[in-house]
Amino acid sequence: MFKKILIANRGEIACRVIRAAKELGIKTVAIHSEADKESMHVTMADESVCVGPASASESYLNIPSIISAAEITGADAINPGYGFLAEYTYFAEVCESCGITFIGPKRSSIEKMGDKIAARQLMIKSKVPVVPGSDGPVSADDPNIYKIAEKIGYPVIIKATAGGGGKGMRVVVSQEALKNSIIMAQTEAKANFGNPDVYMEKYIEQPHHIEFQILGDAKGKVVYLPERDCSIQRRHQKLVEESPSPFISESLRKKMGKAAQSAAEAVGYITVGTVEFLVDKNMDFYFMEMNTRIQVEHPVTEIVTGIDLVKEQIKLAAGERLSFDSSATKIKNHAIECRINAEDPDKDFIPSPGKIGKLYLPGGPGIRVDTHVYSGYTIPPFYDSLIAKVIAYAPTREETISKMSRALKEVIIEGIKNTAPLHAKIMANEYFHEGNICTD
Repeated sequence: MFKKILIANRGEIACRVIRAAKELGIKTVAIHSEADKESMHVTMADESVCVGPASASESYLNIPSIISAAEITGADAINPGYGFLAEYTYFAEVCESCGITFIGPKRSSIEKMGDKIAARQLMIKSKVPVVPGSDGPVSADDPNIYKIAEKIGYPVIIKATAGGGGKGMRVVVSQEALKNSIIMAQTEAKANFGNPDVYMEKYIEQPHHIEFQILGDAKGKVVYLPERDCSIQRRHQKLVEESPSPFISESLRKKMGKAAQSAAEAVGYITVGTVEFLVDKNMDFYFMEMNTRIQVEHPVTEIVTGIDLVKEQIKLAAGERLSFDSSATKIKNHAIECRINAEDPDKDFIPSPGKIGKLYLPGGPGIRVDTHVYSGYTIPPFYDSLIAKVIAYAPTREETISKMSRALKEVIIEGIKNTAPLHAKIMANEYFHEGNICTD
């Protein structure tokens, strides 16, 4: 087992990793930017190192500074959390060359799944269903794009081959809009991921976003855990996640889980990851992508299974074997997670950084809160707007919704706009109660 882990991240996920490491008896090192010197994860860790100015490119993405911090403090492993360097092949490679364990999958797995075209081709080879699409990248200068689109059938969606988070994506409903949409997607992809390549897929109408947590060990064993339904989104980014999905059947759950397992086996996956699918109105499902990291919404799966995924991630990276099977994993509760962001929902979700005054976060039976904020904390404008995750759980979906509704009414965050009131409206929505929510 590792003696000391450096957490190459910030916010609530850094706090989450620190807690898991401490429970395993592992020392922790927090890195931080100059803007984050008062952040909770800095206080929680055994040691902390400032790695640069406020800008993420000069701090949390500054690989030489992060590696230096690990070497200076004697950390023998680095946990990247999610975002930043979590799915950056080069960072995993640098860690390996420096004799530091990267707490994540093999760099080959990151590379294969990070390129969405290569991932599609591998899934086809592994007999995992994929959305009909182009065989490779498409370009606005290629006259064949119109034939490709006609063959797939409108509407189509243009997607960046690298990255995620809804960046570099455009839905196209007609031939007239195709060329310009490709250009805009390429421009956005280049700006966000440094790679302008895009590809074309059939746009699945009324889709449900269903994903499966997968875990793999160094001996080749892979398991899947019950699904998460992440269909409530804005700008292709998740707002609410729940497990089990109210939409899919037990037979479909098993079929999709086996497909997720096959996808992970195809890349020799180690540690934790997520295989994401789209499910259409006819209950047909298609591989969308694999996230080669811990997910924001991992607490939902932890609650319904009783498995600490961050601890498992650390233990698997250290070479330990999986001690459970998919068939032995039972759904113990229903769980719903609401992401509380420092954003103004009434103004198109513009960020709302600033100093938090009065702060009250909910509690009581059936409520878990993962956060890094506190009264007097100043939310910096430089990073992701997530400030807390409220997770409710109970034996039934109806009870869980009731608990979440109660919890959201308890939330008081003065000084900034936040999305808690929006989530309260979602919990009260009749369509949400019916459980048939799609991403459209």
